[in-house]
Amino acid sequence: MAITNATDQNFGAETSQGLVLADFWAPWCGPCKMIAPVLEELDSEMGDKVKIVKVDVDENQETASSFGVMSIPTLIVLKDGEVVDKVIGFQPKEALAELLNKHA
Repeated sequence: MAITNATDQNFGAETSQGLVLADFWAPWCGPCKMIAPVLEELDSEMGDKVKIVKVDVDENQETASSFGVMSIPTLIVLKDGEVVDKVIGFQPKEALAELLNKHA
């Protein structure tokens, strides 16, 4: 499954079913740029189990504030629309895979 870009308008629909990893990021954020290839790898390895959505916090402040995102990257794990986990800052692929497998 490809990584999806979510907006304030479609975030609820994009995250309502199954296991979703939401990446709250911004184009000017260094650690966000570092985590992007990690998310690509995760998507190619776990795309059948998890959907990855990216939310640009500059363009979608409503969604970011509704989840209390204060620093980026913030990665929120949702299961059927409910928040089940949250990590802040760059995470290695293994740590993210372990986090997702815990909820799969």
